[in-house]
Amino acid sequence: MSDSLRGHLAMLCFSGLIAGSFALGSMAAPHIAPTALNAVRFILASVLVGAVALGTTGISRSALAAPWRYLLMGASMGIYFVLMFEGLKTAPPVSASAVFTLTPIISGIFGYWLLRQITTRRMALALTVGGVGALWVIFRADWQAMLAFQVGRGEAIYFVGCVAHAFYTPLVRKLNRGEQPVVFSFGAMSGAAILIVLAGWRDIAATDWTLLPGIVWITIAYTAIFATAVTFVLLQYASLRLPSAKVMAYTYLTPSWVICWQAALGHGLPPGLILIGVALTVAALFMLLKDEG
Repeated sequence: MSDSLRGHLAMLCFSGLIAGSFALGSMAAPHIAPTALNAVRFILASVLVGAVALGTTGISRSALAAPWRYLLMGASMGIYFVLMFEGLKTAPPVSASAVFTLTPIISGIFGYWLLRQITTRRMALALTVGGVGALWVIFRADWQAMLAFQVGRGEAIYFVGCVAHAFYTPLVRKLNRGEQPVVFSFGAMSGAAILIVLAGWRDIAATDWTLLPGIVWITIAYTAIFATAVTFVLLQYASLRLPSAKVMAYTYLTPSWVICWQAALGHGLPPGLILIGVALTVAALFMLLKDEG
């Protein structure tokens, strides 16, 4: 299996795992402050990935050089996850996941700015198709709302987080100095944990951890292990093998995965018209995958 194909496989797993955080996150968001939840998840994820790094590749002294790199990447992902849970307080999971599919366009811009990665015509067309599909879902298949650009508060908050997430992908390749993905992920997660704890210590102290409902602990466990530790490593791995826009192209599968999660959790399916937008995002993914040289 080629490195490119391994990168694609990593992102396929990434999209399925990340979708679970939308479905579970929307259920947990009303019960806990976003900074408190994410502080715990990043601390747990850092411990988990750090243990894996020590037990496999080890953490060399050179990997600890220029720690500002990990703080910069940690800030990017910390902003994303905190704003995601803040947005999920009011944005439906499928709609929020559609906002997430706008990140390939933004990532392509950052990829050119940081790495001079060129977007081909096919890639640009695919990103456009995916963007239209995403907007169709975000505006609930309502042309009037789309023309008036009536964006929900939750979607708007989450979009700012997605800009931070899109910046992270080319940043990985820009700042990596040969560190293994698991080691680099540990550094980024540790940076995110430190920054979120510093920014949200008041929320953390004010949270009555003994009275939180079970769904919050389920969400913390899932997001720490699968939607943080595992997906961080997958994203690092793929970012070193694929162009930034293609890495983030797999976010186009997220609404489809979220629909599956919602159905599995007993929340039903979205209206048929919204599924048209979801279909466009899937079509955009296949257009991007066809653009292989």
